[in-house]
Amino acid sequence: MSTFVSHVATLEVPVSNLENSIAFYVEVLGVEVEFKGEKNAMLTFKKKGVPTFFLVETDPAEGKGIAFKNTNNDVVHSIIDFYTPELKNFYTWLKEKNIEVGPLNVNSNEVGGFGFKDPDGNLLSATNFLHEGQ
Repeated sequence: MSTFVSHVATLEVPVSNLENSIAFYVEVLGVEVEFKGEKNAMLTFKKKGVPTFFLVETDPAEGKGIAFKNTNNDVVHSIIDFYTPELKNFYTWLKEKNIEVGPLNVNSNEVGGFGFKDPDGNLLSATNFLHEGQ
């Protein structure tokens, strides 16, 4: 068992327009700009142990965005799930802002999630479920 890695430091996100993406992530996720370069920016929640986001402006034709299709059931998954204790309110708020959202999926215990897209179509998700230790 490796003891070299202790946590996720940074999630790198391809974007086509840095300014638009910074505005989206700051408004929607409440992150702060820690660093902004000409073609990249580091965004943070300013909480210990939480990864930063490194937005990299690039030609969208060079990437497929951040999502993958599960070939077992044809469900498209995000690779980033954001936690919110107010899942339904966040879902409604995103819809009111005309942000593309998928269906709200919750079980009988009101636990679940949904997907939404950033300005480049990168699939992100929100959940109200935490795993032990989070």
